[in-house]
Amino acid sequence: MSSVHLSAPDIDPKEVAYFENLAHRWWDDQGPFWPLHRLNAFRVAYIREHLSRAFGRDPASAQPLAGLRILDIGCGGGILSESVARLGAEVTGTEVAEKNIRVSQLHADWSGLAIDYRLITADDLAATGVTFDAVLNMEVVEHVEHLPEFLAACGRLVRPGGLMLISTINRTPLAWLVAIIGAEYLLRWLPRGTHHYRKLVRPAELMAGVGEGFQLLQQTGVRINPFNRAFAYTRSLAVNYMMLFQRVEDAA
Repeated sequence: MSSVHLSAPDIDPKEVAYFENLAHRWWDDQGPFWPLHRLNAFRVAYIREHLSRAFGRDPASAQPLAGLRILDIGCGGGILSESVARLGAEVTGTEVAEKNIRVSQLHADWSGLAIDYRLITADDLAATGVTFDAVLNMEVVEHVEHLPEFLAACGRLVRPGGLMLISTINRTPLAWLVAIIGAEYLLRWLPRGTHHYRKLVRPAELMAGVGEGFQLLQQTGVRINPFNRAFAYTRSLAVNYMMLFQRVEDAA
């Protein structure tokens, strides 16, 4: 079966091909995606806490996100989608690379999880008029080609009063040193070419792209200890950071 690549102005074909070549390694937590597996546990705790608080749920309950419709954009092999589904959410995961969708669907079937995986762009999904209680945009924006258009499409997928969580890497000399030179070339935690400095996103650019229809609820920096490979929160947004937005109720 040949691969299918969707096309849209915000999709970089080279990025799609790069991740398709690694598709078979998504669920190998000792392989090239081990940092993502470690990061996933950290970010799921953040998602659990903040989405529970925003929607009046008990984060300590077994399934605090039960009944919430959540979209995982750029779901890759389904690592985050499955974690959120286990918290009770009704999850839709989207990708632009067919191999990733096949991997994620096969793993979800094997895990006994009902997740709606779709090979579709954010813009095409938004054109259907569907909206979600929360949209997860995790480690995606630094790989798109035209950020404002992509963020506008993502924003249309959030229902009024709903949330959008974005996690990415800042475009600073420190981020270049840590996330690219350090992680890809020196420590070899990530395959070389995973990130490109010109595509890294400053917080101000992210907020401008999200637009006035959203308000910033929370932001935090994320750091990793190179010795024990553990993630932690930090006040500094100079390297990795997360931002939680809420769509205003009267947004068109």
